[in-house]
Amino acid sequence: MSAVTSGAEIRGNRAGVLPKAETLIKALPWLERFHGKTVVIKYGGHAMTEEALRHSFAEDIVFLRYAGLKPVIVHGGGPQISAALARNGIESAFTAGLRVTTPEAMEVVRMVLTGQVQRDVVGLINRHGPFALGMSGEDANLLTAERKHAIVDGAPVDIGQVGEIVEVQVGAVRALLDDGRVPVVSSIARGDDGQVYNVNADTAAAALAVALDAAKLVVLTDVDGLYANWPDSDDVIDSLTTDELAALLPGLSAGMVPKMEACLAAVRGGVPQAHVLDGRVPHSLLLEIFTDEGIGTMVLPSLPGAPAEVTP
Repeated sequence: MSAVTSGAEIRGNRAGVLPKAETLIKALPWLERFHGKTVVIKYGGHAMTEEALRHSFAEDIVFLRYAGLKPVIVHGGGPQISAALARNGIESAFTAGLRVTTPEAMEVVRMVLTGQVQRDVVGLINRHGPFALGMSGEDANLLTAERKHAIVDGAPVDIGQVGEIVEVQVGAVRALLDDGRVPVVSSIARGDDGQVYNVNADTAAAALAVALDAAKLVVLTDVDGLYANWPDSDDVIDSLTTDELAALLPGLSAGMVPKMEACLAAVRGGVPQAHVLDGRVPHSLLLEIFTDEGIGTMVLPSLPGAPAEVTP
């Protein structure tokens, strides 16, 4: 017996799917704008530690890849490193917000970032196809660093194998992108002195975005964006210029400083726009890239001669 569908049922079905079609068509301008463009994403925070969000992030990356964008992921792994250090009986110590990295701690950092966190990210993405390929900043001399000192009371303090990026060679990353792959980069670098350095993932993402001529840098974090007057208000600044951000930096909380410094460095280095957004929101990456409203805080270049004035 064949099924018979009434006209009312057909109209009802159409009404149910039309919103989906409208959502897709609204993404068309952004698909046209970013097709074939490189987007660097710094991945960390709760988006990296909560199971559902990890799967959501992997789906977003695969969607970007199928939509014709070229995503590059740079990841850290602070919570995972701290847990591994504790298991190995190594104390987690911080000076001026930077992890003190002894040779023993560096071995654990390297193992966790390249052998645990990176493999997890690559595995989740590759459930959807043979896309992701992991690499460290050590590979093909992608990231070269020199020893960085913490500044305490105006004086430099040695904090071990913590590095500041001084050179980026992106030939290997470009080759992967040209082959349709998704590079997943651990924030480890090698120095000309032969040492291996732990580098800040936000800083590494910004340096890569500049070197790759990326269309944008996206930094996933654990807050809604840059607050206009924290802690007195939770109003988020939708967008601001590099000059406006530079004026705000001295008063920001310690946790936001490296993220906003990364956005500032990227845009001043030629990246057209940088974004800080809440990685705890499922599919936040897609909401930022493919909707008119976007989410989080966007950093744009300052116009020559424009005053540095922030409007929440």
